Amino acid sequence: MRGRSDENQKRRLVTWVVVLVIFGGGLYLYSQNHGSSAIEYGSKSLRKFGSSYWGGDDDADDSSTRSGNYADDGVILKSFPVCDDRHIELIPCLDRHLIYQTRLKLDLSLMEHYERHCPQPERRYNCLIPPPPGYKVPIKWPKSRDEVWKVNIPHTHLATEKSDQNWMVVKGEKISFPGGGTHFHYGADKYIASIARMLKFPNNRLNNRGNIRTVFDVGCGVASFGGYLLSSDIIAMSLAPNDVHQNQIQFALERGIPASLGVLGTKRLPYPSRSFELAHCSRCRIDWLQRNGILLLELDRVLRPGGYFAYSSPEAYAQDEEDLRIWRKMSALVERMCWKIASKQNQTVIWVKPLTNDCYMERAPGTEPPLCKSDEDPDAAWGVPMEACITPYSDQQHRARGSGLAPWPARLTTPPPRLADFGYTDEMFEKDMELWQQRVEDYWNLLSPKIKPDTLRNLMDMKAHMGSFAGALKNKDVWVMNVVPENGPNTLKIIYDRGLIGTTHDWCEAFSTYPRTYDVLHAWTIISDIEAKGCSVEDLLIEMDRILRPKGFIIVRDKRPIVELIKKYLKALHWEAVATLDSNGESEQDEDEMVFIIQKKVWLTSESFRSSE
Repeated sequence: MRGRSDENQKRRLVTWVVVLVIFGGGLYLYSQNHGSSAIEYGSKSLRKFGSSYWGGDDDADDSSTRSGNYADDGVILKSFPVCDDRHIELIPCLDRHLIYQTRLKLDLSLMEHYERHCPQPERRYNCLIPPPPGYKVPIKWPKSRDEVWKVNIPHTHLATEKSDQNWMVVKGEKISFPGGGTHFHYGADKYIASIARMLKFPNNRLNNRGNIRTVFDVGCGVASFGGYLLSSDIIAMSLAPNDVHQNQIQFALERGIPASLGVLGTKRLPYPSRSFELAHCSRCRIDWLQRNGILLLELDRVLRPGGYFAYSSPEAYAQDEEDLRIWRKMSALVERMCWKIASKQNQTVIWVKPLTNDCYMERAPGTEPPLCKSDEDPDAAWGVPMEACITPYSDQQHRARGSGLAPWPARLTTPPPRLADFGYTDEMFEKDMELWQQRVEDYWNLLSPKIKPDTLRNLMDMKAHMGSFAGALKNKDVWVMNVVPENGPNTLKIIYDRGLIGTTHDWCEAFSTYPRTYDVLHAWTIISDIEAKGCSVEDLLIEMDRILRPKGFIIVRDKRPIVELIKKYLKALHWEAVATLDSNGESEQDEDEMVFIIQKKVWLTSESFRSSE
């Protein structure tokens, strides 16, 4: 009996062992196929790099091998796992894999699959994005306009596909950008001058003595048009989706050119009305006639009174039957919208928008498209559905016969007309400028031991208010993406009126950009705001790490408890404290504020390091 009982026990034991082995194997396979492999990478060591490879970063360490980090008060914080190498270019709210996995029912013909669709908290990766194998500190501006390191964006598809158009050329370890485009093979500079000639602007300069400052380039490719505008004191918001033309916006930002991911789909562009003096589309492959011209009407919303739309496309010049049909329909549509042809030559037509509401009022009753309803806010831009209607001017704009803006650069410091929309006075505007001028000077003094004149290029102000942080940087060779949080005053229209650019955003979600695209993040009370909204501060810090370039800086200006909280995360995020400064009570609202400057260390996983050797 005992022998039979022992035999049964052995059988049961073997059965349990087999079950556990099968279960463990299944769990491993599940983790490999469902994104949990990020955790596995989290156990791999990070490697530090000497000055011979990185140009100096001896402070990097391999602290990620520790199971936890000890804060000064004894609290143990986890080391964040490192994301799987498949997520090196992860954009959480523009992740096509997420769309496939969650089976969202989207209309591809309306480009909904290129719009923002953010993961629910339980589906967020919450891991650190590693740089690609062999990653190098980006080439500095202005050289970066014309060349970048291939290892930083190892995608050469466009160089082959657009080889006849001079978009980009692979040259050894670098990718160069000759300045070509679909309709300007011989260079963006010549094409820009030709548009200025068409409009009879002085000296063939598109800035028109400072009256053209903000430009919207839709379907921008690698943003060479916007890059070559910068030398004329024109700043462009270059926009393209995360589509089959791989990494266009990532190339633009790596080059140091202002750019953003986005699409003309079903939602309004994240800009207020009357933001741009000129919009541009060079073979951008947009069906402007769809849905009663709704996309062209959205472009109309963001154009200023008297603004231009430069359109280079076969419909403007080709003579085949289909192109002629589209041209006739598009001409009829813009005529009903009260646009006039300013010039038409070769492959380009330029329309101009009216200065007043007079033409709209003179249209026959029932003319399509209709005027938008008077109770609709033309400046609301976060998640607002587009409508196929014309945005008329306010009574003040109508009477002023235009935007009433000073030419650039006086525009930057001249109180803009739309200050009155917020009850702000000219004196408040001027005091805000003075305050931020001093603050930015303090920031640069703190950063000076760590930076050279060409160290920084792409900056982001995460809570821009009236844009005075960016305004104080006018004499630096940098550009600023001014972000206005969606739940506060919509001051983005003041920022555009000053000749700056920016966007609206909800910081409870990920920003629409590739990893490693900004050199500096300026976080003025944004972390306090997120905490007050009930969103995760930890998620925000991970997101800030995602969009910050290695060796980049974060300037935190916030309450002391927030700064102390961030300090607990430094080792887990592989950040380093650079400097701290008390605010000295510059204004009543910031008596409890302090400045904390952080630098992101350079690191790679041991796997990536081996791949780069």
